[in-house]
Amino acid sequence: MTTFTDVPIFDADTHMYETTEALTKFLPEKYKSAVQFIQVGRQTRISILGKIRDYIPNPTFDRVAAPGAWEKFFAGQNEEGRSLREMAVEKSMDSIPAFREPGPRLEAIDAQGVDEAIVYPTLANLVEASASEDPELCSAMIHALNRWMLETWGFTHADRLFMTPVINLGQLDEGLKELEYVQENGAKVILIKPSPVKNWKGWRSPALPEFDPFWREVEASGMPVVLHASQPPLDSYINMWEPPNSQVFTEMSAFRWIALGHREITDMLTSLITHGTLTRFPKLRIASVENGSSWLHPLFDDFELYYKKMPQAFPEHPIDVFRRNVWISPFWEGSVEDVVETVGWDRVMFGSDFPHPEGLEEPKGIFRYNEEDLSEKRMYDFMGDNARRFLGLPVRNPAEMVPA
Repeated sequence: MTTFTDVPIFDADTHMYETTEALTKFLPEKYKSAVQFIQVGRQTRISILGKIRDYIPNPTFDRVAAPGAWEKFFAGQNEEGRSLREMAVEKSMDSIPAFREPGPRLEAIDAQGVDEAIVYPTLANLVEASASEDPELCSAMIHALNRWMLETWGFTHADRLFMTPVINLGQLDEGLKELEYVQENGAKVILIKPSPVKNWKGWRSPALPEFDPFWREVEASGMPVVLHASQPPLDSYINMWEPPNSQVFTEMSAFRWIALGHREITDMLTSLITHGTLTRFPKLRIASVENGSSWLHPLFDDFELYYKKMPQAFPEHPIDVFRRNVWISPFWEGSVEDVVETVGWDRVMFGSDFPHPEGLEEPKGIFRYNEEDLSEKRMYDFMGDNARRFLGLPVRNPAEMVPA
């Protein structure tokens, strides 16, 4: 079968590169000393709560690894055994306006043949992990980032770029205020870290009933929620096995890659289901982005097994809940079939991770890796219409469009 590629693409996984102002411009004066960009030799690092946080080694993003620089690594074609650092050095570039601003980004996606995209922040990857010990600071940093995003990108641009303001629930009242703020300013989707949050009670799952006021408002608003991969919350556990030389993502060992796996997303979704959030609020729309899909079959096997052993512990059958409420964007090098066989055809979304080096150089590069024979309808679904359904936008497949 010849792959049908003439589809209007909705890229569900793209990113912006922030400026240093993103975390500091709107940060209240009393927190200024807690968040600083400092010079370490020739390099700029970010210090949060007096500690250099090097999970993102170049937080200015003035010079970055080019889009797709790590493609061979993630495609499993790294026969030479080259490190991510080596690949990044070979294919580095100065940041361009398309990485930083919405107008040039529209020009870039036009050239790529992409119609719409969800755009995630990049610095947000480290904020909540780095500031978790101070929930007030964490809330203030998130709000500062969202204000900067609104000023620089807007939350919706030209009805084609949909930015994802961040919500942190370490302080529930602040999370509710932030939700109201982003709604009032035109956000169509929000971003939540798949992780427990820290509050005065200690570490808590955001799916516990105490957070119901937030989820109630999200459901009432119709706002979809993305759970995007970020700095893993399991560092302290992994460090018991292998103390790190640094937090730098590009220097993770084979042990860390394998041990970390996709634990954060499976734990988050399992909590949302077993702690009853998705039963109490059955209209919530949740998407997992840049977390892959290879974990789906093992998780569904566990759901089946434990539902048979202890059905009284589940408010509903967990697989039914998952299929009703959750969308999945598999890695570009991953398998669409993983999602289809577990969650269903209407729940799989394409994402390129542009312009990150672990993503594709350009979104249509997916056709080099997608070896599954997809019908024209399935290509419409995967490459765009399922993401449009997730955001509540009209589909683009002519066969499914409702006449005016």
